[in-house]
Amino acid sequence: MGKVVINSFEEFEHYVGKVIGESDYLKITQAQINQFADATLDHQWIHVDEKRAAAESPFKTTIAHGYLALSIVPHLWDQIAQINNIKMLVNYGIENLKFNQPVLVNSEVRLNVQLQSLVNLRGVTKAQLDVTLEIKDNKKPAFTATLIFLYHFVN
Repeated sequence: MGKVVINSFEEFEHYVGKVIGESDYLKITQAQINQFADATLDHQWIHVDEKRAAAESPFKTTIAHGYLALSIVPHLWDQIAQINNIKMLVNYGIENLKFNQPVLVNSEVRLNVQLQSLVNLRGVTKAQLDVTLEIKDNKKPAFTATLIFLYHFVN
């Protein structure tokens, strides 16, 4: 399935209450986990110490940071929808975030998005997206959340 193309508030409105789409799968590598640890100064052994994780972790391998999984949402959302005619996009909030399942190193994840609501706030579009980050071959998702974006469409 190709990207959904949205050019205006009115076109976006057609998706309220509907699934907009899902991304391709993305493999989470140890290199990504290590780079995220460096960027966030979170070097907890469960993420970066492969030998210790193999010996002591209940997962027998390293796992991605929960916030690493969350941080790939913009990349995956961009695979699902192309929002045109905007001068700015602002991350406004996250509601009901629940980390359900750890993402083991070398797992593949994809994003599913449903548009919960869309409101025109004096020319700024407030979109509430129900998102699920699925883990390939796992019944439980990595996380579920409602993400709130503000789209400033060009008039």
